[in-house]
Amino acid sequence: MSIFVTGGTGFLGSYLIRHLLEQGYTDITALRRRNSNFDLAGDFADRVEWIEGELNDPYSLAEGIKGKKWVFHVAAIISFMERDRKKMQAVNAEGTAYIVDACLNEGVEKLLHVSSIAAVGRTKPVQVLNEKNIFQTSPYNTEYGISKFLGEQEVWRGIAEGLNAAIVNPGVILGAGRWHEGTGQFFANIHKGFRYVPTGTISVVDVRDVARMLLVLAKSDIAEERFIANAGEMSYREFFGAIAQELNARKPNITITPFLRELAWRLALVPTLFTGKAPIITKENMRQAALEYVFENEKSKKLLQFEYTPIGQTIAETSSAFLKSGGKTVVF
Repeated sequence: MSIFVTGGTGFLGSYLIRHLLEQGYTDITALRRRNSNFDLAGDFADRVEWIEGELNDPYSLAEGIKGKKWVFHVAAIISFMERDRKKMQAVNAEGTAYIVDACLNEGVEKLLHVSSIAAVGRTKPVQVLNEKNIFQTSPYNTEYGISKFLGEQEVWRGIAEGLNAAIVNPGVILGAGRWHEGTGQFFANIHKGFRYVPTGTISVVDVRDVARMLLVLAKSDIAEERFIANAGEMSYREFFGAIAQELNARKPNITITPFLRELAWRLALVPTLFTGKAPIITKENMRQAALEYVFENEKSKKLLQFEYTPIGQTIAETSSAFLKSGGKTVVF
């Protein structure tokens, strides 16, 4: 089986390629950017053919996808900064359109598209959601969520034009990798003594589970469906407390009140004026962390017979990897 993967040097993409290789798939081509960091792909980089290009470059996509049976579209930009809105639209939405077009033109057997629970759409501060929910304009949706929703629409457009495709909507993905970015920062910051706790809930899933689900879907006859990939929800107090316990660190115990929430993201903007670096705390992610959502996973359990890694196990194993790495990027 010949396979093409976008985002292969990233967090989820590297786990997916590793899982594919472990399962005996060896004809893998992956898209990389000119400045891609290979720290997460060190153990398999020489076993994959790499195509240099961008998601907005239809020529490099056509070259990589030509002759492939399966395409896993994993690459995306995740940001909660307003200044990154256009960039997310260009990559998450327009880039997906180019992927869909290339798959249609090259006669790909199946496209597996990684979206997000952020694209399911939220209309209330407290809500139970599943794959049937219809995305609506709402102040509870993020710019990232909107860009991923628009990307999904491109996949559905491809399906209407004859493309065989399926969509996975993961929750917050946890696992060992880079501790200075993404969800790895939860572990690094709590280890450093982060004290503050949002009042909402977080929906999480093990990165290895998302990789497994993508392959399960690729091998199945299921198409024209979307699946929420979510092991369950925890309050942030429970989530941060569980991480702190595994890291033998002090549990965060200062509740982020509405006043602190609005003050924190404003203060976090100040250093960016001098460093140019994106702040960890933004208006969007602070306000989202105060909301409570449940994303149902019954569809994946029933149709895919999928079993999730318990959240406690994921937290324990990721915490152990952090401690063993000394806070440095985990190189497999």
